[in-house]
Amino acid sequence: MEPNLLPDERIDQLYGADIKIIQSKTVFSFSLDAVLLADFANPDRTRRGLTVDLCAGNGAVGLFFSPKTKGPIKMVEIQPRLADMARRSISLNGLTTRAEVLTMDLKDVTAVIRPDSAAVVTCNPPYFVDAPTSQKNPNEHYAIARHELTTTLADVINAASGLLKMTGHAYFVFRPDRFLEMMTLLQAARLAPKRLQFVYPKPGREANMFLVDAIKDGKTNGLKVLPPLTVADNEGKYVGHVRELLYGNEAQ
Repeated sequence: MEPNLLPDERIDQLYGADIKIIQSKTVFSFSLDAVLLADFANPDRTRRGLTVDLCAGNGAVGLFFSPKTKGPIKMVEIQPRLADMARRSISLNGLTTRAEVLTMDLKDVTAVIRPDSAAVVTCNPPYFVDAPTSQKNPNEHYAIARHELTTTLADVINAASGLLKMTGHAYFVFRPDRFLEMMTLLQAARLAPKRLQFVYPKPGREANMFLVDAIKDGKTNGLKVLPPLTVADNEGKYVGHVRELLYGNEAQ
C-alpha cells in the first residue's frame, strides 16, 4: 500500500537494494554517501544482531542495509519531520516488524538502547564543524544534516562506542580533510580502524569521501586500505560498482 505523501514528497527507488524511500527536495534527500556506506557495512556473522544507524535522516542507510541482515534495525534521528519520513519508508518496504525510528538526541541513546548491545553501528554524520565563519544552508533541515549544529563528530563516535558490544563494528563515511581527527577520536573511543576505502568523484580527482570500518576493543594493528572507488567517468556518468548499486540489473 502506498503511503500518504506530503505535497513536497516523492518516492525514489534504489534498484541495487530493491528499496523504496520517501524523499523531499525541500526537506531532505539522501546522497551517494548513504548508498556507499550501506554497501560498505557488513552484518554480524549471524546476520541477526542489532544494527543501529545514527544521524539516520530519512532512513536511507538503515533501509539500504536492511537486505543484508535479518536482525532488528534501530534508526536514531533528532529531526521529527525526517524521522516521520523514515517511518513511512519502513512501512512502504514492509519492514515494520524489524525496523524502528527513535526521534531523539543521540547523546541520550544509551538510555533507550542498552549499552554494549549492538553488533553494528552505522553513521553518516554531519561533515562540517559549526564555525562562526561557516556558510550554512538556509534550509534548517539540510543545515542540521550537514553541519554540527546538534551533535559533533566526537559525540557520534562516543555514542557508537557506547552502543557496540565488544568486537562489534562501527561504519562511518566522512570527509578526507577531517581524516586525522576521526582516526584520533576513534582510537580514543576504543574503536580500532580495520578497513579503509577512499572514494573519488572522477578519474584524476582528489578523494572527496572515505569509508572506515572500526572494531570495538580491536587490536590497533592490521588496518587494510582497500582499492580506491571511483564514482563516475569524466562525463559524470556513474561507473562500475557505483552504477550497479544505484541501478541494479538496469545498469547492464
